[in-house]
Amino acid sequence: MSLKRVVIMGAAGRDFHNFNMFFRDNKDFEVVAFTATQIPDIAGRKYPKELAGKLYPKGIPIYDEKDLPEIIRDKKIDLVVFSYSDIAHEDVMHKASIVLAEGASYMFLGPNETMLKSSKPVISICAVRTGCGKSQTTRRVSEILRKAGKKVVAVRHPMPYGDLNKQKVQRFATLKDLDKHECTIEEREEYEPHIVNGVTVYAGVDYEAILRQAEKEADVILWDGGNNDTPFFKSDLEIVVVDPHRPGHEVLYHPGETNARRADVIVINKVDTADIESIEEVRYNIDQINNKAVVIEAASPLQVSDPMAIKGKRVLVVEDGPTLTHGEMAYGAGVMAARKFGARELVDPRPFAVASIQETYKKYPEIGILLPAMGYGEKQMKDLEKTINKTKCDLVVIATPIDLGRLIKINKPSVRVEYSLAEIGKPNLEDVLKKFL
Repeated sequence: MSLKRVVIMGAAGRDFHNFNMFFRDNKDFEVVAFTATQIPDIAGRKYPKELAGKLYPKGIPIYDEKDLPEIIRDKKIDLVVFSYSDIAHEDVMHKASIVLAEGASYMFLGPNETMLKSSKPVISICAVRTGCGKSQTTRRVSEILRKAGKKVVAVRHPMPYGDLNKQKVQRFATLKDLDKHECTIEEREEYEPHIVNGVTVYAGVDYEAILRQAEKEADVILWDGGNNDTPFFKSDLEIVVVDPHRPGHEVLYHPGETNARRADVIVINKVDTADIESIEEVRYNIDQINNKAVVIEAASPLQVSDPMAIKGKRVLVVEDGPTLTHGEMAYGAGVMAARKFGARELVDPRPFAVASIQETYKKYPEIGILLPAMGYGEKQMKDLEKTINKTKCDLVVIATPIDLGRLIKINKPSVRVEYSLAEIGKPNLEDVLKKFL
């Protein structure tokens, strides 16, 4: 029987994990190529032979997803495996239609095929969309566990945008490790807050190897999810964050709805800034798809380094990049802080955008008068720096999870906006984790 010829559609994360878990040593399939989207400069590279295994001595090429119909035809592809996250259900099926029109089959790999089993307890924190507040929820869970005397290790969803061989297993225990591994802004935003709180972080490409190393130093492993993807590890407690600023999205996006349906605990975040109708819509949808989950309400209080500096100023707001792009949020903590503390005007950075930042605005025109902190590589970080420094404003309001001023040189005054998780009422995360422990 001839091998089934496969293409894996991805975005440098879930696609590699699905390959490692299901296809790497599977002699019934031949993975001909990966296709890539969302992440710049991934297409045109290879998944290296050192990670691909003995069946792939030349590695596996990575092509741009826009060329998928031609790839299916030219390479006689039998099966396309969809393997990335934070995409509307409707768009998932548009992509299926492209595949089916070329005669190939279209497939998802489920949790049972792709979750690794740990010898240590695992708590996963995932979400229904990018930008719901996973990171602050993970930090809150970590804080509770550490107060209970547990050694916590966080394993972060992959963001392997550099040399994949070097990124097979990465361990981050100090801020110097971020420089050592040449981390992008996106990686630093996820790793740095954990490190500052004294929590070691693992990430990379080969999550079997990552898990086995993390188990050696952990009492409890936290799966720190990316976008709205499902966990790579079989979890003993699945916590999922939803966002009432985007009501209805909990049942409209893949695989966010899967997370909502699987959740043991659902955190409705940002209730302090959402309207009551939106909160009620989210509660109704949760009840319809998963009425067994424990539901916790939480606020995202803002902390601004110098709130009085904002009053009366023309400000440039820099927000978390993925939240504004494929997360489709029209604003974030920076805008809320600017409005709360009396900014005179939000300055439009688009006339000052350069190179890759300009391209980001073209790709995501709904972003509007905000600057996404894009930084998938050194060039994009330089473009971000130039855009900030060219923008004519009085003050820069930085609402990224890291101190952006440590990475780029900003030629004007700035303030930093941070945010945390504060549960409201009962039950809360301490109640849930006390029972878990």
